[in-house]
Amino acid sequence: MTELNELISEQLFVIVAVIVVMMLILLISVLVQTVRLGKLRKRYERMMAGAGVEDLETLLLNLKVQTDAVEDEQEVQRRMLAMLEQRQRMAKSKLGMVRYNAFSDQGSDLSFSFALLDELDNGIVLSGLHNRDSSYVYAKPLQQGESKYALSPEEKEAVAQAQARREG
Repeated sequence: MTELNELISEQLFVIVAVIVVMMLILLISVLVQTVRLGKLRKRYERMMAGAGVEDLETLLLNLKVQTDAVEDEQEVQRRMLAMLEQRQRMAKSKLGMVRYNAFSDQGSDLSFSFALLDELDNGIVLSGLHNRDSSYVYAKPLQQGESKYALSPEEKEAVAQAQARREG
């Protein structure tokens, strides 16, 4: 029986030694993980300190709301820009003017033809004819640089000048 007791005692000693070694390994592992967790917590607290929120989920939700608001505002601005571009194309921005003497026997270059066109060459041509006794002003509509009314050479020249002025 003593041999049996000795064998049991030796095996028990080996088992206890193995358990003690495993506990030491686990203790070291727990200590290492505790140190890592502490470092991670400090980094998290530093990151969250300036955000004014208590947790990362709230921070991410706030950022999502802000991003959605920025995207909505951007869409409004895109639509407004498209509308402004459309209006700008219709703005009368190309000008042409010719001064001339409508009545060669009297006066000087007091008569004029003035063309005012948009990007699509739609607009008007105004002509003012001046002599010593009277003045007359005529307006003719233009569609794509053409008028359904006959244009004088001076009016045609004013339209050509306006058409030559391309925005750039």
